[in-house]
Formats: sequence, C-alpha cells, structure tokens
Amino acid sequence: MAVHPPHGPRKTPTGSPPLRDHVPEGAIAGYLFKVIREQIPRTQDDLAGDLGVDKSTLQGWESGRRPLSSTRAGNLIAVRRRLILLGAPSSLVEMLGTAIDADLLLGEILRVDPAARLEDHPLAGWVLTRESTHMIGWAISGVLPAVVAAHSTLPAARRGPVSTSPLLAPGIRARFYESLRTTSEAAERAGEDAALLRRQVWYLSSYDRDWDAAAWFEGLRRRGAVTATVEGWSPGWAEARSIAATLARQGDPSLMRDFINRSIADHDEAESANLNYWAHWLGLDGRPQTDDAFMAERDRPVWDASALLRAFALRIDRAVEYTDLYVHSIWALIVSRRGLLESCPHTARELVGRVIPLLDGNTLSMESRRELESVHYGLRISGFSA
Repeated sequence: MAVHPPHGPRKTPTGSPPLRDHVPEGAIAGYLFKVIREQIPRTQDDLAGDLGVDKSTLQGWESGRRPLSSTRAGNLIAVRRRLILLGAPSSLVEMLGTAIDADLLLGEILRVDPAARLEDHPLAGWVLTRESTHMIGWAISGVLPAVVAAHSTLPAARRGPVSTSPLLAPGIRARFYESLRTTSEAAERAGEDAALLRRQVWYLSSYDRDWDAAAWFEGLRRRGAVTATVEGWSPGWAEARSIAATLARQGDPSLMRDFINRSIADHDEAESANLNYWAHWLGLDGRPQTDDAFMAERDRPVWDASALLRAFALRIDRAVEYTDLYVHSIWALIVSRRGLLESCPHTARELVGRVIPLLDGNTLSMESRRELESVHYGLRISGFSA
C-alpha cells in the first residue's frame, strides 16, 4: 500500500489551487540571489543601482516572480561577474546556474501529466548531482544546502515576517510529493528501464518528513518490486543503493550497513560503481549523465582520486546518517589507489583529525570501526598522526 502525505493541495470554490499555491518559477534562484546580496552586503536599492536595473526588477528576481531563467544569457553572465566584483562569494554566485536548473526541474515535476510516458518524466533521463538535489530539497523541506551554509552568514534581524528559505507553500509541497508518489507507483511496474526514475523519485521523497519511508520500502519488498541485496553493478544495484540512502536520510542506517556488507564490499565492480557515483554526486565528474551506465566504468576514471579523498575527508563527520558509507568509501579509495595518502599530505592530516574522534565515539558499526581502524593505521604508517 502506498504511503501518501496526510493532506493535498487546498482548492478554491472553482476547484483550482489558490493563487498562493502557484509555483514561483524562480523561487530557488531568487532566494539564493537574495542571500548573495546580503553577503556583499547591499540593500535592494544599492544593488539595483550597481547592476543598472530597476529596483522592481531586482525585487522580481528575489521573489521568483521574474525568474532569473528569463534573463538573457549575456545579461545573466554580466550580472554574475558584477556580483563577484562587488565582493559576493564566488561559490554562491557559481551556484546560481544550479539553482536555476533546480527551479526548472521543480516546475517540470509539478506539471507532470500522470498519463505521460515514464521515459518523458524529467527525472527519467538526467542523473542529479548533490548540489542540484540539495537545491530542490531547500524548496521542498527548507533544509539549507551545505554550499550555502558554508559561504553565507545570517543577516541582522529585521522587522516583520521574513522568509528564511525558499520553502514552498504547504499546498505546493503536498502536490510535489503526491506527484512523486504517483510516478513511483507507475514506475514500479516498468522494470529495469525505469530504475533511474524510481531511485531519484524515492530519494527526493525522503525530504518529506510525513512520509514513512520504512513502511513504503517494506511494501515494495513484499511485492517483489525491489531487492536490498544486489551483487555486482546493474541498474538494480544503483536502485538498491538509493533505497538504502533514502532510509538512512530518515534515520534508519540498518539497510545501508547491510547493503555495504552484501552489495559493495568484496565486489570489484560494485566498489568501482560506488566511487564513480560518489564522484558524479559530488561534482568531481563534470560530464552530464543521462543514465546510470557511467557507474560501470572500470578503466581510467575521469575523476581525480585526491579530490574525491578530500571531499570525503570534509564530510565524514558531518552527514552522520551516511557515516558508514563514507567510512567504507574512504577505505576502498585508499586501498585501490596506492600512494594516495602520501600524495595528499594536507588531506591526510585533515583526515586524521576527523578519524580519531569517530574511533573514540560509540556510533560506528563493527564493520565501519574495523575499516576506519585500517584507515587510521594507513595514515600512521604513512607518517600522519595526531
């Protein structure tokens, strides 16, 4: 039985959603633009003057009523350059493109025709990255993306009600999650061809805190729609990984631990697939991907191992729901790349500082502790110690 949100979009007497439940087409990019302005810092009047636009235009950008995606490409490039010259954090300015893409994808999902072909769904032919997923998550859950948190500070308190995120109205969020659930039910019967669509639908659904992901997964498993254990890479393997990640995001790490032990560890194809997916997810493999086949690549990966190790080192103690996966992935990366620690001394020293507190704590599974102790030993024999 499918698990649905407890309420749907409210209706007007004519049967259409009320105006406040209409989707602002530029909500995410607009709010990010506002955050960027506040980091410079500039008032709306000041920044409008700096950019040579009317204040009403700038207000339209920030509110989402006048989407940045509607701005001519040349003008948008000039605006981004000007923002950086004014002192805006370049990392946030670079994220404007991702935010615009997230706005467009969010709108497409909300406009999906239930009768449309599954292969035409916006999540069926494009593999999302961490940044684009987190931008969408910002709008549907209010969870602040890590890149925004890392490069911004909260503005001074202001009078009156002030939005603290591009969080969509409850009715729109309910419509969004309902659309995902409807798509999931249709894709469940579509076999391996819809594996990418299913796993991305499920992961985005995990942002809904009213959704019982565990009950949903048990229903899928009872119907034989999915399996938690897949040996060797396949679209089903990627699907099982996403299910484990979905449950971990909602506080249940048990399936992720089981997936690591049964479907990644000691399977060379799966170890490579896991690292390839991490590189794509974290933006280290810049190639756009239209399906999951890139995970199966074994020879000469296009991503840089030292960059991936640094990304792991920065996150291993932050996303606690994925600690087991981070630990195993770090261990596997070091084992597969001889001399990696010695070639990345700064990252290795940073890793030491994060590994020791985890080993001193009591949150690790037995398998994760064993692998992390192996990583720690490798750091010590390579000359890195606390």
